[in-house]
Amino acid sequence: MSADSELQKLVLSELAWEPSVTAGHIGVTAKAGVVTLSGHVETYVQKFAAEKAVRQVKGVKAVAEEIEVRLPSGVSHADDDIAAAAAQRIAWDVALPRDAIVAKVEKGWVTLTGQVGWHYQQEAATLDVSGLHGVIGVTNNIKLKPRVNVANLSGDIMNAMGRSRYFDQETVHVRADGGKVTLTGSVPSLYDRQLASRTAWSAAGTTEVENDLAVA
Repeated sequence: MSADSELQKLVLSELAWEPSVTAGHIGVTAKAGVVTLSGHVETYVQKFAAEKAVRQVKGVKAVAEEIEVRLPSGVSHADDDIAAAAAQRIAWDVALPRDAIVAKVEKGWVTLTGQVGWHYQQEAATLDVSGLHGVIGVTNNIKLKPRVNVANLSGDIMNAMGRSRYFDQETVHVRADGGKVTLTGSVPSLYDRQLASRTAWSAAGTTEVENDLAVA
């Protein structure tokens, strides 16, 4: 069995194993560590969970996600109902600043705008609306508030990585230009690559992360 076929088999097994995903209509191809997901699922949550599950499979270097959300036959939700539910969910989330985020809905697709102080708040807003009935996709256009002092940004991130058992400071390099952080070098897995992004996003002052780390 070729390496591509073996990886495809592993990914299909992982999707079948993941209880939050109905994998019967998901197609998988693999080429040189790049996995492409196609087909359809019934909820946006399943689409998100499928990609997350695949990224954890050993040997996956990148994921091209082309899954479509198709609501079950006979199920429909008006955009204004989805928008009202999204506004309520965001308002009840204590992680988010009050009245900072606006949700617009068009044909089931939610677009989030506004401004927050931290990247985890951007992610929280996406999670808040992803599980609502009728949502077929989410675009997060929420901006991060720039911080005045970013002089030590790259050093702060490198120190954080140095505290972690996952990173070798000889192979991971950090460059900061204002609030934009660029990661270069290599890591052993896709999980480590994602973890590097999360570490960079956790630094006070980061407004953008460009992850150019290669999976070796």
